[in-house]
This record gives sequence, structure tokens and C-alpha cells, in this order.
Amino acid sequence: QVQLVESGGGLVPAGGSLRLSCAASGRTFNSYAMGWFRQAPGKEREFLGGISASGGTAYYANSEKGRFTISRDNAKNTVYLLMNSLEPEDTAIYYCALDITATMTGWAYWGQGTQVTVSS
Repeated sequence: QVQLVESGGGLVPAGGSLRLSCAASGRTFNSYAMGWFRQAPGKEREFLGGISASGGTAYYANSEKGRFTISRDNAKNTVYLLMNSLEPEDTAIYYCALDITATMTGWAYWGQGTQVTVSS
């Protein structure tokens, strides 16, 4: 089994920054790609981006390229999402996920999510 626990969410003013963390346990963390998603009220879950198992390659959804940065520290079994220039439209629950297929599509394990609220 895999446990993923997100943290770092909160209330931030527009234009601010947040760094979310996702701590993993239960599997060899550095063998799996990781991803970040979000779900805003009344909307479908949205893929933000992912990072390869080694951390050498990060992928981003086009809409977030430039504002969001995904990184990981395999020694700490943690993946991060740094969000800059936040906008009220970024308000959502943010989730991390673990990809068991290395294709950025096999999201088999999910965290419980962390709330991010951006005030205008």
C-alpha cells in the first residue's frame, strides 16, 4: 500500500505563492513518477503536471507552465508543487498522485488533498 499526505495549503492573497508538499510512504518512492492535480468547486479534477521517478524531467499542463514548478526530493520521499502568481481561479483542492505505469496516466494512489484558497 501507498500513503500520500499533502500539506502546505492555506489562504493566500492574489499574487502570492505557496509550496505544497506530498509525503509518500509504503513503496519505493524513487521508482515512481508523481503528479499534481486540482479540483475546483463544480469542476472536474485537472492535471497540473508530473515529474519522473528520478526527478530529471517535469511535465506541465499548458495552462500552468511558467507559474507552477514541480520538484521532488527522493531522500525525503517528498514531491513539491511551488505555485507563484496565484490567482483566485487557482482556488481548489490540490492532490498528489503516484503513477504505477511511468506513463503519466497510471495514477493509482492519491492523497487526501489540501485546500488552497486565493483571495482577491
